[in-house]
Amino acid sequence: MAALVDTNVLVYRFDPRFPEKQRKATDLLRRGIREDAVRVPHQALVEFVAAVTRPTADGSPLLSPEDARREAEEMLSQFEVLYPAEALVRTALRGAAAYQLSWFDAHLWAYAEHYGLPALWSEDFQHDRLYGTVRAINPFL
Repeated sequence: MAALVDTNVLVYRFDPRFPEKQRKATDLLRRGIREDAVRVPHQALVEFVAAVTRPTADGSPLLSPEDARREAEEMLSQFEVLYPAEALVRTALRGAAAYQLSWFDAHLWAYAEHYGLPALWSEDFQHDRLYGTVRAINPFL
């Protein structure tokens, strides 16, 4: 069963500041590749590049811009990437109002709802809560 993966899972894969989350993200993504069970919204790829190239507290980014772009290219070939359409954006607008989600979280959730994915792996939603037909799962608990 395929699940949508949030940006934070992709970022933790490259974040040594949180070794346990890094291990879990790596395991989750590797299993997802092996089982063809991960779907990545294009929004998460855009956010991934921005997040890993932003300076951390010590002033250095998690990845150089070149490495971030290379990793995003790899993800494009490793995962099925989902793209928005008008109906998805309309679903996000309704979801933001119905569930009191931020715009970015509502947009992310709408990908799963629109594409019929039963699970959304993210630490940004209430764990095990059902949003429409999508269950939010925090893989880091």
